[in-house]
Amino acid sequence: MSTDNVTQEDGAVEGTFADPGVPEDHRPRRADVAPKAAKRAERQVAAMFGISVLGTAIAIWAYVTADGGGGDIGSVRYTTMFMGLGIFLAMIGIGTGAIHWAKTLMRDHDMVEERHATRSSDEARAGAVDNLKEGAKDSGIGVGRRGLLKGSLVTALAIAPLSVLVPAVGNLGGDWNVSKFRHTMWAKGVRLAKDPDGTLIKASDVTIGSVFHVIPDGLNELEEHKLEEKAKAVVLLIRMDPKNLKLRPGREDWSFDGIVAYSKICTHVGCPVALYEQQTHHLLCPCHQSTFDVADGAKVIFGPAKRPLPQLPIAVDDEGYIVAKDDFNEPIGPSYWERLK
Repeated sequence: MSTDNVTQEDGAVEGTFADPGVPEDHRPRRADVAPKAAKRAERQVAAMFGISVLGTAIAIWAYVTADGGGGDIGSVRYTTMFMGLGIFLAMIGIGTGAIHWAKTLMRDHDMVEERHATRSSDEARAGAVDNLKEGAKDSGIGVGRRGLLKGSLVTALAIAPLSVLVPAVGNLGGDWNVSKFRHTMWAKGVRLAKDPDGTLIKASDVTIGSVFHVIPDGLNELEEHKLEEKAKAVVLLIRMDPKNLKLRPGREDWSFDGIVAYSKICTHVGCPVALYEQQTHHLLCPCHQSTFDVADGAKVIFGPAKRPLPQLPIAVDDEGYIVAKDDFNEPIGPSYWERLK
């Protein structure tokens, strides 16, 4: 039998605490013997679950009120900060609430069972069943009789996943975000310019074996928050000996005298393709070693990429500058966008 003197603080009744079957060295917690302390612990746990709910609301608010990249870098930074803070509070609120609940309100009696033969007696087996039923009943007390805890826990658990799911699902956007990758700033008549200085490129400036990182003319003059457009539109301009170039059906007029242009964004996971081997006409993605054959429509010859790099159709205008004939005819970037088209 365990005994411990308890004062009347927190509503406890002065006297002796006793619980049959509890080891002698067990000390009851304040919430076990003082109704006010139990209520205070219950409110604390509910407050932690409330913090989780608040965190979820903050994360969703930060995501919903974000301008989708249309603001300045500072705005994006604050949006990310508040979303991270909200997700942190949503998760930590549930975790700390559950721990505090277990430490202050759930049963903490030590249960002692002597070792016995493998096959217990019928009386012992019946006693074990009774103990299980008592434990189930006791655990039910923790929830069933504490409506505040049950309500706050269910609410927190129900909406906490939204702090992660809403931004994740929302970022898929209309038509699963395919529209963001299907169109770039390339259009008929837009001149090709070197990145980053913006120098326009004449066909006569491109020698066999040369490679240029190219963006649409005027793109560098856009505001800083339009950098996403630059990332989507960047291409590699390469000149080969025309006799080594295999023209694909329907693309006979997409190149000019051996000059071809392909998206720089790998069709595996979107890394920048940047390594060109002049002798083999291969483009290599440094992230996962996907390799594309520029001489044959930039088709994949090695690595995890599943489709060729999108080709930008080009021509030469009356002044000799290289211009785009149109935008890409397929989404740029990872191949799953193509499957969702």
